[in-house]
Amino acid sequence: MKPEILVLGGMWSQELRARLEHAFECRYLPAIPPAGDAVLTPVAARIRAVLTTGMLGVTPELVAALPALEIVSVNGVGVDAVPLALLAEHGIHVTNTPDVLTDDVADLAVTLLLSTVRRLPMLDRYVRAGQWPAKAPLGPARSLKGKVAGIVGFGRIGQAVAQRLQGFGMEIRYYQRNPGPAPERRSASLLALADESDVLVLCMPGGAATRHIVDGGVLDALGPEGTLVNIARGSVVDEAALVAALQDGRLGAAGLDVFEDEPNVPAALFAFDNVVLTPHVGSFTVETRRAMGELAVANLLAHFNGEPLPTPVV
Repeated sequence: MKPEILVLGGMWSQELRARLEHAFECRYLPAIPPAGDAVLTPVAARIRAVLTTGMLGVTPELVAALPALEIVSVNGVGVDAVPLALLAEHGIHVTNTPDVLTDDVADLAVTLLLSTVRRLPMLDRYVRAGQWPAKAPLGPARSLKGKVAGIVGFGRIGQAVAQRLQGFGMEIRYYQRNPGPAPERRSASLLALADESDVLVLCMPGGAATRHIVDGGVLDALGPEGTLVNIARGSVVDEAALVAALQDGRLGAAGLDVFEDEPNVPAALFAFDNVVLTPHVGSFTVETRRAMGELAVANLLAHFNGEPLPTPVV
């Protein structure tokens, strides 16, 4: 008899659904259901696994509603939406999908940075609106060569971003709470890193420990010629402070892929030509989404086959 699993979210491809349904009895829900949900309640006692996204995760209430739960497979690298301590306490495994999305997320960070400092969206609008033949005023953009890129969170993605930016002739510095590679490049604090950098790229995990870690003081240290790039989690930036810094000219520019209340973006950001916005698409390529899905399923298959989990978190 196939194990019964709960599949959360609406982004699963037909190819992945076919793989899941070959091995499991699947119950699909677009989001975490409320207590007493008419679809989940009749089958809740039989659900042995949850496949979810990094943004949805699982809630303590959902865990309590699934007494037979054995494993949560997260299709994503971030697990800040998963109550790890609670799951560990109940002996429930957690897996994620690291590595397979590193390159695409790092590529997007660099793309956001280049689009922001070279003002590509604004220049595209300039051409489309016929302002080039009209010789409308146009100021120069900024170069990356010789500038300092400060990377917050120097794990897999942070190091991949650093490798790419070195190719543009940038000096690399970083900050994270724990010692990391190349200690000579590590700044004493986040505030010090912002003060020493022309560009700040956020690659750290989300969650309570990093909420609003990038506040008004950090943005002021980055300064009126500095650029902030966030491909981490929206929660790590105090968005009110960010808007104020941009409005006052205390921050030069920003490239943002993530936001505090997704998919809602502060309307004030829409007015800035020095801000580039994308809808949380760091891993959103055909190749990476396929690899993430395959790894998420591989973790489930390994668990139910009694094999070591490929990428355990808990």
